[in-house]
Amino acid sequence: MKVEPLELDGLCLIRPVRHGDARGWFEEAWSAPRLRAAGLEANFEQDNLSYSAAAGTLRGLHFQAPPAAQGKLVSVVTGAILDVVVDVRTGSPSYGRHVAIRLTEDDPARLWAPEGFLHGFVTLTAGTRVAYKVTRAYSAEHDRCVAWNDPDLAIDWGVESPVLSAKDAQAPRLRDMPAPFPPGWNTRS
Repeated sequence: MKVEPLELDGLCLIRPVRHGDARGWFEEAWSAPRLRAAGLEANFEQDNLSYSAAAGTLRGLHFQAPPAAQGKLVSVVTGAILDVVVDVRTGSPSYGRHVAIRLTEDDPARLWAPEGFLHGFVTLTAGTRVAYKVTRAYSAEHDRCVAWNDPDLAIDWGVESPVLSAKDAQAPRLRDMPAPFPPGWNTRS
């Protein structure tokens, strides 16, 4: 298992090794001891699975506000996505910047996004299943979203008219909401 840091502090790709033979393949999807040795430590409280019937389905940009903020480990079970994370940690040198990573069923890479980031994805194929582990259980009280097409974020999703939920279609711009992760926030207090 390899950990590849990405350009925004805290983000990384985790690349499990697939061992194949005539039957197919096997991979170790998560190993706390191996990843702890690489400097990544996360305690997961919930596993989520989403299914999107159509290509061009966009889910995001979502986050949970402190004290229920979530770190997410995202992988694709079937299909392909463009996975996007945006740094919204006030005071971060990369505040408002995003990273977009293509994740597919054929590549075992997983994206780790710690607390303090918005997260969303658009499906690139029909019948896409996305699995993600989160460090905090879902909390409706802390559930928030930011407009997927916020011009200040300038994310190129590769789709003009995505399939959206009502919640995502009505999400506010980042600048029109209180700072999601203000200076001094601490998710474990």
